[in-house]
Amino acid sequence: MDEKHYKIIAEQGLHARPASILVHEASKFDSAINLEYKGKSINLKSIMGVMSLGIGLGAEIKISANGHDENEALQALEELLLTEELAMEHIVHLTIK
Repeated sequence: MDEKHYKIIAEQGLHARPASILVHEASKFDSAINLEYKGKSINLKSIMGVMSLGIGLGAEIKISANGHDENEALQALEELLLTEELAMEHIVHLTIK
């Protein structure tokens, strides 16, 4: 399983159009792909799931994939998020105690 973190930079967040193109891209892959926001995880291949999260400007999200084409899936989704100017990669700093 692999994952990537992003910060939403689109002014209107992940409203209907960007949510639709993300779901369309995720659906091209066999891997299970999840989007996590505020502790809730949904199947990124479900438009209703994505819309139910209400992801707005400045939101920090995590996309994870698990399966034989997980790397390709995450790469394609990242390219889409960046080229459509929906999000930027977000570096998560972990504090180890």
